[in-house]
Amino acid sequence: MLVLGFPAGPLQANCYLLAAGEGADCVIIDPGQEAAAALDEQVRDNGLNPVAVLLTHGHFDHVFSAGDVCRTYDVPAWIHPDDRYMLTDPAASMGPQGAELFAALPPLTAPAEIRDLADGEALELAGLSLSVTHSPGHTGGSVLFGVGTDEGGRLLLAGDTLFAGAIGRTDLPGGDHPTMLRTLRTRVLPLEDDTVVLPGHGPTTTIGRERASNPFLQDLVPASDEAGR
Repeated sequence: MLVLGFPAGPLQANCYLLAAGEGADCVIIDPGQEAAAALDEQVRDNGLNPVAVLLTHGHFDHVFSAGDVCRTYDVPAWIHPDDRYMLTDPAASMGPQGAELFAALPPLTAPAEIRDLADGEALELAGLSLSVTHSPGHTGGSVLFGVGTDEGGRLLLAGDTLFAGAIGRTDLPGGDHPTMLRTLRTRVLPLEDDTVVLPGHGPTTTIGRERASNPFLQDLVPASDEAGR
């Protein structure tokens, strides 16, 4: 499997490309601000053919280039329906400062074709099978994408649900801290320790490392453990 990633834009949101290998179809995850040029370079350098854009959630730093990228490669964008409104009204997700912020930015172009993600579904794209897990808390429509590797490992594209040493903020519209803690307890902590986490910001980590050292996870009991008590 080919896994490429780079931070883009002022907020350094991670954008990823996943493919079975060089010269193959690929999916693009979270093309945010200023991501288009670097994406085009990665696609050309590796002979890739994008077939879909997948969005972990609707915040502008993760979706800002989605419309342009989808048009460039003539592909659909996939997002959870609870965050779909952000593709056409990004300011609504940013609270009172949203209108002022977006007045200073170029207008966001929504993808021409938008498809809904559903909790528990498996997307068969680019020769990969990607699981979709609804993970509300950071936003109402946040999702996790899981995919197996050729070596038998597992990748988790976590968006802004989980970072190395931190979790996503919950103080913006659509965010909710108790819901985030429930997501972490029931959707994240039950995963295997060797699951590699590709977060929406910052460096790669693993579930085991975060279980042992992330202060936001220390007092949470995994749902699987709770069920066994």
